[in-house]
Amino acid sequence: MNTVLETIKNRRSIRSYLPEQISGDELETVLEAALWAPSGHNTQPWHFLVIQDKKKIDDMSSKTISLMKKSPVDWIQKLASREGYHLFHNAPTVIVISGRKSADPLLFPLADCSAAIQNLLLAAESLNIGTCWIGLSKFLFDVPEEVKTLSLPEGYHPVYSVALGYKKEQLRPTAPARKEGTVGWYRA
Repeated sequence: MNTVLETIKNRRSIRSYLPEQISGDELETVLEAALWAPSGHNTQPWHFLVIQDKKKIDDMSSKTISLMKKSPVDWIQKLASREGYHLFHNAPTVIVISGRKSADPLLFPLADCSAAIQNLLLAAESLNIGTCWIGLSKFLFDVPEEVKTLSLPEGYHPVYSVALGYKKEQLRPTAPARKEGTVGWYRA
């Protein structure tokens, strides 16, 4: 099988990491892959903040979980109330992905940042590094005072985060079956 397709099919969200940091070379490799993602009109509207300070990661997790507990969505409240729950699964590295705000309605920095995240996830998998795309970090990113603590460049707003680290277990969870009926054809 083609190695790219194999990497795509093997990638899973990892929620159990070894405590040691990934190497600088590996981190540079996954960031480089993210930087080479496609973007509308090649605007490259992203910024990547790498956080490897355990105290900062734990603080972000704790504050987000407090906000999640106030969510009107039942499953989010339950998740936040689980004993020992850590938003970033105790990963040693967290990358906050931010998009540049645009007044142009035809530019979609969220889509561009998502493409960059996918590149990052796949590059990490190709190096046997675990990742988990964290959408629930939005709870924290909706609090302007918390966003200010990230010291992002002017005009950028965080959209997602990714937990990153060496996998605690090398076993691959079985992937759920792909849904049927998700491809349509219109042929001449």
